[in-house]
Amino acid sequence: MPSRKLIVITGPTAVGKTAWSIPLALKYHSPIISCDSRQIYREMRIGTAVPSPEELAQVRHYFVQDHTIHQPYTAGDYEIEALALMEKLFAEGHEVLVASGGTGFYVDALLYGLGDLPKADPQLRSDLTLRLESEGIESLRMDLRRLDPEAYASIDLTNPQRIIRAVEVCLLSGKKFSSFALDAPKKRDFEVEIICLVRPRDVLAQRISGRVEAMLREGLVDEVRGLLPHRGLPALRTVGYTEIFDYLDGNCTLDEAVTRIKTATRHYAKRQLTWWRHHPSVRFLEL
Repeated sequence: MPSRKLIVITGPTAVGKTAWSIPLALKYHSPIISCDSRQIYREMRIGTAVPSPEELAQVRHYFVQDHTIHQPYTAGDYEIEALALMEKLFAEGHEVLVASGGTGFYVDALLYGLGDLPKADPQLRSDLTLRLESEGIESLRMDLRRLDPEAYASIDLTNPQRIIRAVEVCLLSGKKFSSFALDAPKKRDFEVEIICLVRPRDVLAQRISGRVEAMLREGLVDEVRGLLPHRGLPALRTVGYTEIFDYLDGNCTLDEAVTRIKTATRHYAKRQLTWWRHHPSVRFLEL
């Protein structure tokens, strides 16, 4: 029976996952399955660092700009769609598949499945939303840090809806939100190898700064301006977009917004590394 293997290339933002994944995919004649919760949206190209047209032309990419911000999309949806895709690709004769993972929760959904998350409680959701409005997002962040340090280390802390949902799940279930990814993992009938790319901290910080500057040159401000009518959608409550929205609202200068993007991205990269350092069966590779 032919082997069925998934190689996951992961690591912090801007470490170089795309550049490293493409030669690997070419070696195995494999497409690349993206595990990124923001690159999936077709309306968000520049601010999510979608692979360039040249990179996309080299290898077939899945889950890159093939959904819309106007339709809610969850890690559970991703698990179902990505597994179905993998079965199709294995059936077509691909023995090895390559996944490039920017979002730890999406990678875990693919590798281990998600537990049955409790349904939203309208009253609790209303209470948490009122707290967000009256106390600010930092109060909910501290709740999440206390209830689930692993989730605090991995999710986008600039996304209030993601934080509210994580706190809500913790309170409703009495379990950590992060445990639903690893609790009683589902059986997968393929082999997995996880490679986490790392770079020295100062090098990664320089790469993050350079990436943000490149986004500005490519037209990040205009991209975000075009999304102003939809700014309330959950997908847009993320680093790179919330800061530019503030700039367009006149709440800060462009330089201040850019500084905030770089800082938030560095913090997110640090949380991503924390996630993978506590993850089982990961091989770290310093570039």
